Amino acid sequence: MQATLETISTLERRLKVSLPTQDINSEVDNRLRRMCRTVKMHGFRPGKVPYKLVQQQYGGQIRQEVLGDILQKTFSETIRQKNLRVAGLPRFEPGSEAKSDETFEYNATFEIYPEVKVDDLTEASVKRPVVPVGDAEIDKTIEVLRKQRVRYEAVDRAAQQGDRVLLDFEGKRDGETFEGGTGKDHMALLGEKRYLEDFENNLVGLKQGQSKHFEVTFPADYQSSELAGKTVAFDVQIKEVAQAILPVVDAEFAKQLGIADGDLSRLKEDIKINLNREVSRRIQARVKDQVMKALHDSGQLEVPKTLIDMEVERLRGEMRENLRARGAKADAELPREIFEIDAKRRVTLGLIIAELVKTQDLHAKPEQLKELVAEHAQSYENPDEVMQWYYHSPQRLREVESLALENNVVQWALSVAKVEETAMDFDELMGNRT
Repeated sequence: MQATLETISTLERRLKVSLPTQDINSEVDNRLRRMCRTVKMHGFRPGKVPYKLVQQQYGGQIRQEVLGDILQKTFSETIRQKNLRVAGLPRFEPGSEAKSDETFEYNATFEIYPEVKVDDLTEASVKRPVVPVGDAEIDKTIEVLRKQRVRYEAVDRAAQQGDRVLLDFEGKRDGETFEGGTGKDHMALLGEKRYLEDFENNLVGLKQGQSKHFEVTFPADYQSSELAGKTVAFDVQIKEVAQAILPVVDAEFAKQLGIADGDLSRLKEDIKINLNREVSRRIQARVKDQVMKALHDSGQLEVPKTLIDMEVERLRGEMRENLRARGAKADAELPREIFEIDAKRRVTLGLIIAELVKTQDLHAKPEQLKELVAEHAQSYENPDEVMQWYYHSPQRLREVESLALENNVVQWALSVAKVEETAMDFDELMGNRT
């Protein structure tokens, strides 16, 4: 076998391999003869089928299998000898320079992994939020839990902010009804800003059985281009006004939240533990995002197109699964452009993380994996079953290992970068700003 390597670009290579055709013919012959011992063919006993018949029926298939095996074997051996790290899958093509039928040639075009250089991170700046969890934060969380368990009770008065109204409505644009402009037995929660502010404001003050005619001008940047900037006339009829009734914070409320004896102090302690866990998780996520951005910006490398293509397909697959889970159509072709930037970023970070894991010895330890799995399992009713579920699947453990590697890289980066602790409001961290 002879092999020559050609450099096409910084990362792209073309390997030209030639080997005696006789080697291929011999392997095809050997496999056909072995097949003769077991193949079943009408009119012949097993092991008695003539070689010529087996060759006629299976020769083409066997030759393709042999060629595939030889391509993989010779390519792998040559790559190993030349100490190359192949990124993605190679593209095989028949050679065009064979001088005789005695030689078989093929070309394999592929990319190699780039050399990864990471700039000094000592000047990188990372802000770590400091968020206290006290009585005020616990009380806010209890209010959220109360609102999640709200019930509504019909009242004989005018609607006000916070009420739920049942209504029929009809909207007309230039005197004509339009798609989505009519609703029957529609529920509207006043003050939640799910509708245009002018529309909600016109419902305030109306009682059950009352009707109203009013006009609303849609914003110029409204999501529907047919309505953007247009004025629509609405006729509404109120069928019910209901006020919100929040549960009392008592022993029964605590029992509904899993405190068997209804002890409110224990409820608050559980909430505090969960809040601290969530605050810690969100702080870590913010810090990690900053570190990953610093690493991405500091990395100097050319990214293999093959790896970007593979990541684009993976992201496409994830989106299709998400669409199916929501009951939406997932058959349409999803344009590459919506994934490409994210795919390149992910591949770049993956290469940088892999390089740092190797050069800084940041490999995941078994105790780290156990700690991560246990931490995740704590949010479930039966933590032991969740841990077993992870440890019974190598694929799931590999996902945990990837997270552990990222955590190790983040901790290493924080040890060399400039870390500044900054006070942050609880609501800002939790995304409760309006």
